[in-house]
Amino acid sequence: MQQTPQPSRVLVVDDDPTVAEVVAGYLDRAGFTVDRAADGPRALELAAAVRPDLVVLDLMLPGMDGLEVCRRLRADGPVPVIMLTARGDEEDRILGLEVGADDYVTKPFSPRELVLRVGSVLRRAHARSADPRPAPLLRAGGLVLDPAARRATKDGAELALTLREFDLLSFLLRHPGRACSREELMHEVWGWEFGDVSTVTVHVRRLRGKVEDDPARPQLIRTVWGVGYRFEADGVRPSDEPDGPEARSEGAGRA
Repeated sequence: MQQTPQPSRVLVVDDDPTVAEVVAGYLDRAGFTVDRAADGPRALELAAAVRPDLVVLDLMLPGMDGLEVCRRLRADGPVPVIMLTARGDEEDRILGLEVGADDYVTKPFSPRELVLRVGSVLRRAHARSADPRPAPLLRAGGLVLDPAARRATKDGAELALTLREFDLLSFLLRHPGRACSREELMHEVWGWEFGDVSTVTVHVRRLRGKVEDDPARPQLIRTVWGVGYRFEADGVRPSDEPDGPEARSEGAGRA
């Protein structure tokens, strides 16, 4: 007899009981199993006891903030995280994404939209783990990615990539020499049909810091003006685009 799949488990971490109750209620009605925590230590305790499939995590928690909670959760193994922030400042979004959050939602937010984001992140995570096909190694520019082991190296040295950074680099390596728009990357890597493309910009900036010899003058992940990014399949080549200064000249939200 085929077993009925267990519902995905979501841990909601927010010190505002009203927000936590509303979010948990919507997720419960959408078919998820929901655990709740009002602070960082309790969240880590619950995550250790019953490993969640995804964490909805408030940035502004008392004592141990959401950034530290995210770091500690990720130290114990990969788990998707959606960060909640009370402010729309780019700096808040960047902080959350830099510690490995897969998505962020700005308060006040639509609970229905949050449920859609949770479903999107989980679908991509499940697709990665359920695909039985052996994935070939991806090689270019001194980089080697092992999609099955989710391991990446450059010139033999292992790279510490977040889940989303790995997926982004994997997509670029599988489409060498092709100009990929930020919107395409958001759809293909994040699984979003909507959202702020600055999320892609931040991840590219972070990824360049890990794979480029000189992130200020990137040679592997090149900017295609007015479009997005292109991975140079043949690695380092003479610069034909001012990738470094471009982030400043295009303005905030571009890299």
